[in-house]
Amino acid sequence: MAEENLSAERLELASNTVQQLVINGELPERYFYKGSDQGALDASFPLLDLPIVDISLLKDSPDELKKLKSALTSCGCFLVINHGMTPDYLEKVREMTKKFFALPKEVKQKYTREVDSTEGYGNDMVLSEQQILDWLDRLYLTVSPEDQRKLEYWPEFPHDFRETLEAYTIKVQRLIEEVLLKAMARSLDLEDKCFLNQYGNKASLAARFNFFPPCPRPDLVIGSKPHTDGGTITVLLQDKEVQGLQFLKDDQWFTAPIVPEALLVNVGDMMEIMTNGIFRSPMHRVVTNPKKERISVAIFGIPRPEQEIEPVAELVNETRPRMYKKVKNYAALWFKYYQIGRRPLEAAMI
Repeated sequence: MAEENLSAERLELASNTVQQLVINGELPERYFYKGSDQGALDASFPLLDLPIVDISLLKDSPDELKKLKSALTSCGCFLVINHGMTPDYLEKVREMTKKFFALPKEVKQKYTREVDSTEGYGNDMVLSEQQILDWLDRLYLTVSPEDQRKLEYWPEFPHDFRETLEAYTIKVQRLIEEVLLKAMARSLDLEDKCFLNQYGNKASLAARFNFFPPCPRPDLVIGSKPHTDGGTITVLLQDKEVQGLQFLKDDQWFTAPIVPEALLVNVGDMMEIMTNGIFRSPMHRVVTNPKKERISVAIFGIPRPEQEIEPVAELVNETRPRMYKKVKNYAALWFKYYQIGRRPLEAAMI
């Protein structure tokens, strides 16, 4: 009977997005967050003093490289400027995202994900009857390798969506592979391609377009539950006006600042494994807003499932013993742990 109830709920949720709940004036109890911060979920937390790293200086400036290392060892995230994308271009990506989620329900439903799949349009995948659901609709698309794309889930509207997505992810991919991963290695006195070798030359790139509708009870409902990212690196384009992303630092939640022309970068669990815990994959969440909707676009850099990830040998020594096992297909493990509120790195620790 429990399995039948769960299957029925999965089908209902797949066709009834959070955006539709708002239109219907519904607020199911399944969305009530029961974590330790229940009743204090808002964006009024102190702002995180997030370092702003100038990409154009990373290659030749030791000071900029030190700033990058300091950011990744302290909070695991930073803002990047001079990344080669103009403010107008970034605004085009934001507007494309808003236009998709503003489409009529029947148009968006053409891209609805399958019940047991992340690919496509929808909300949380339901794995248990006890699961607390996020106040979030999303469009998740695998962009590369090209043979892994499922184009039936790529929207045809707005008309330039596919072209813009492909061009944007190419720019982000270059930023990750040609600049960020190499600079991260140099900041630890490692060879340029040290992390790239584990990341792999056929790493997956996935895009997730996030839509957080206004929520009448932001004190009880969370946009995205606390989690770390399971990949190597995440590049996030934030909403230009509405805050909501928060990071946990020193056991306190801080709100990420908005710098419209900057991209926010954070490392994931796989980078924490590769650096033997020197770079920290940050715990983060998204809170809801009672009056305003919020969007964001996340690009995830994820090694292929068969790629082995382990601590770099040069970062293992007597003062810092090896902390993590060699892992494969960590992304699948991450997803299972995330949905039950546990940190996946537990499974990789020695």
